[in-house]
Amino acid sequence: MKNHSVSTFSAPKGTYDLLPPDSATYLAVREALAAPLRRAGYGYVETPGFEHVELFSRGVGESTDIVTKEMYTLTTKGGAQLALRPEGTASVLRAALQANLHRAGGLPVKLWYSGSYYRYERPQAGRYRHFSQVGAEALGAEDPALDAELIILATDAYRSLGLGGVRLLLNSLGDRECRPAYRAALQEFLRGLDLDEDTRARIEINPLRVLDDKRPDVQRQLVGAPMMRDHLCEACKEYHERVRELLTAAGVAFTDDEKLVRGLDYYTRTTFEFVYDGLGAQSAVGGGGRYDGLSEMIGGPPLPSVGWALGVDRIVLALRAEGVAPPLPAATQVFAVPLGEQARSGLFALVTELRRAGVAADFAYGGRGVKAAMKAANRSGARFAVVAGERDLADGVVQLKDLESGDQTPVARAEIAAELARRLG
Repeated sequence: MKNHSVSTFSAPKGTYDLLPPDSATYLAVREALAAPLRRAGYGYVETPGFEHVELFSRGVGESTDIVTKEMYTLTTKGGAQLALRPEGTASVLRAALQANLHRAGGLPVKLWYSGSYYRYERPQAGRYRHFSQVGAEALGAEDPALDAELIILATDAYRSLGLGGVRLLLNSLGDRECRPAYRAALQEFLRGLDLDEDTRARIEINPLRVLDDKRPDVQRQLVGAPMMRDHLCEACKEYHERVRELLTAAGVAFTDDEKLVRGLDYYTRTTFEFVYDGLGAQSAVGGGGRYDGLSEMIGGPPLPSVGWALGVDRIVLALRAEGVAPPLPAATQVFAVPLGEQARSGLFALVTELRRAGVAADFAYGGRGVKAAMKAANRSGARFAVVAGERDLADGVVQLKDLESGDQTPVARAEIAAELARRLG
């Protein structure tokens, strides 16, 4: 006998479907990440799921794995080369520049976003080909307080979820004044190492990325490599020290990590990563930094900016690893069970009334018997069931059943909404 319950299709490799009840946790995480941003004056931005390939090759960087190996690209019928967005910053900056938000007065322009991003990666726990992020960008101001603000907002978001095991790694990558000398010194050091052809090519394009190589044989050879901190100009040193002071004053602990470069070419000065050690190889749950030259890279005016992106999928994994469940609103608070056909329309009207009054209410659909309907009420997670037959409604009452204690009391139909509001607090 053929099984008709399974579709011919399944989700593409490396992707996932979000379904209840798990999806409620993802929504709660997104909301917790966004809430501190809203309080700090960040406005919501949404960009297309695909952009011109050049936006990412110029902005994210030709030498990055994201551009060379991981972008999903497509050619339109008109011959344009598009890419599914592999990250959010370049798109948000492009949108802000296109809309001239930087000319509307009042810099920085503060924006936050939430959405799906796409990279052709080797799928594993915590690394998918389609993943969800909440991000924030502050465009148009060079101010250590702005860098600190964003780091503090992310830290507060993790804390609000009850996630205690997140560590903050911090570094400075210098600027266009001091980085060229460091880059030359690093290139000279790296050229003397025993590295494969791809890595040797990277030395010439963006040598900082070699510091980020996770392979043990590469890391062993990097001992004694020149570090950016020894090459920072005075302005960058002062800037970084100010960020550190502001974080310390706000009670945000961090670890200085001189090898932290992150996987994107556009970072300058402040770079940071949030790490949760219980996730194994995919330990980064968020990160970001300052990208003062990105606007010019994509054809815009000088617009010093800073931002971050936090991975919703990995934060959910971290919450599970820590055994923390974020508080979720009740999907159903009241479940209505009609006794007989005549009571259905009366109780259905009550359900609509309760919903309009702000109560999460559901109904025993499908004409099920009382036993099956009460089972559905218990499964729904509702605190109360409202049960009524034709005679109850004729008498102007309904039976209010507490599904925790099992107590049942008659309540006047006209007063049930107020009584439920009182009992649900």
